Amino acid sequence: MNELFKNYDIKLSNEQEKKFQDFLQIFIETNSQINLSAIRDESGIIEKHFIDSIILNNFCSIEWKILDLWTGWGFPGIPLKIMDNNNSDFTLVDSIWKKVKVVNDFIEKLELKNIKAIQARAEELGHNPEHRGKYNMVVSRATAYLPTLLEYTIPLLSVGWIFVSYKLDNDEEIKEATKALHVLDAEIIAIKKYELAGQKRAFLFIQKIAETHKKYPRSIWEPLQNPIK
Repeated sequence: MNELFKNYDIKLSNEQEKKFQDFLQIFIETNSQINLSAIRDESGIIEKHFIDSIILNNFCSIEWKILDLWTGWGFPGIPLKIMDNNNSDFTLVDSIWKKVKVVNDFIEKLELKNIKAIQARAEELGHNPEHRGKYNMVVSRATAYLPTLLEYTIPLLSVGWIFVSYKLDNDEEIKEATKALHVLDAEIIAIKKYELAGQKRAFLFIQKIAETHKKYPRSIWEPLQNPIK
């Protein structure tokens, strides 16, 4: 396992390697029962789920209070927590209860601390005073259109803090997000490009520069069906 991580300049401690070994076996076993992913070989899971999640550590420090929006089966949140040396607080969010239940089961079996998964819709979470404006970093590996993602994520950040979007390398989509960035009082402060499994990727680092207008995010489905553009 460690050799695959080394290919991407990722160094694991003995404890981290043990956690990933445990997660690999738990994930494979669960995948055989409820079909989490079409990726079933060990090297594919390691590269396309584990490494894909934590390669962000090669570009920035991840600490304080973090939210993973649309975590799915726990990515990138669980691998990022395994790598966390700062005792950061992680909240993993998905709207589907089945996924949240599985993710919390992973967390319990891996004996991870200061991390939990919750069920919530992004449109509602952004107006919940327990979450709106409360996070130092929001991450999302979701494939949603960038203007839609921005409307869901920016309201959750404290002013001055960062949303990191895991994206394919697509300059056109970034251009199409110009209006959403302006409306939501955010700006792209860095784009870090890299390659994973032969695919060109990019991390978009987006800073919240002022309080988000109270109307955002809009009502359920509207950011998806009618993105700001």
